Amino acid sequence: MRAVQVSEVGGPEVLRVCDVPEPRPGEGEVLIDVALAGVNFGDTHQREGQYIAERKLPFVLGGEVAGTVDGRRVVALLETGGYAERAVAPAAHTFEIPDGVSDHAALALLIQGLTAWHLYRTAARLGEGESVVVHSAAGGVGGLAVQLAKPMGAGRVIATAGSPERRERALELGADAVVDPDTDELTAALVEANRGEPVDVVLETAGGRVFEHSLQALAPFGRLVAYGNSTREKVRVSNAALLKTSRAVVGFWLMHLLDRPEMLAGPLADLFSRAARGELQVQLGPTYTLEEVRQAHEDLAGRRTTGKLALRLNP
Repeated sequence: MRAVQVSEVGGPEVLRVCDVPEPRPGEGEVLIDVALAGVNFGDTHQREGQYIAERKLPFVLGGEVAGTVDGRRVVALLETGGYAERAVAPAAHTFEIPDGVSDHAALALLIQGLTAWHLYRTAARLGEGESVVVHSAAGGVGGLAVQLAKPMGAGRVIATAGSPERRERALELGADAVVDPDTDELTAALVEANRGEPVDVVLETAGGRVFEHSLQALAPFGRLVAYGNSTREKVRVSNAALLKTSRAVVGFWLMHLLDRPEMLAGPLADLFSRAARGELQVQLGPTYTLEEVRQAHEDLAGRRTTGKLALRLNP
């Protein structure tokens, strides 16, 4: 079968479409005929050998797929192997797609939707009426997080995005105010956007200066949730500073939920229901053929896309 295999770490040029043996499901696993494979920022980190979990070479990229099992439409989470015509996934991490939700939308709600849901409920433990800053608000997770904020109890919602068009989109999705993350005085801009008050929750995915400035914008008992590091810049946090300010820094990585299936099924059903009722606009990005996988990674890393990117495998 055709798949995208990584035999050496590096740039998009290391992504090669080749024939690999078809995977065989073991006990508790299912074989999926893949229609769409999700493309995520984490895939670029894996390709470069900078992912949280180390991958043994060679491996087939891809941690999420939409497809069919015995004629049933499903989405599934898997550690690797999604950029392929067929993939094996644990049955406990495979979920049926309801009527009224497309394969592409279901794929967007799987990793990105579940991440946004758990950022509020599990990591930040959002309280009623608390202010929220959503960075990268035009991205896959960010766009869903902006929409989920008020239904989950948030008060004022402040979004950041790197272009006027993306900031306008964040307002359309429900943000009360928008900020350019590249502004020199980001801390002051976030506080000003919150009507002069420090903020309660920040959802942060860049690292570096955005992380540092956002942390300084937190009110006492505020929480910064770090769920990405797109800049690759590491930040040191002072325990003394946290003590003096009563601020908290929380990390979140969706893969830790794989050992807790009960934290997947219920939230995903909630997201599917919201989407089917039209309460949640899923941002669908472009689809690429398997042979266009390098272009997909280049477009994603170059921030030339919005919404959920996917590779189309079986028609």
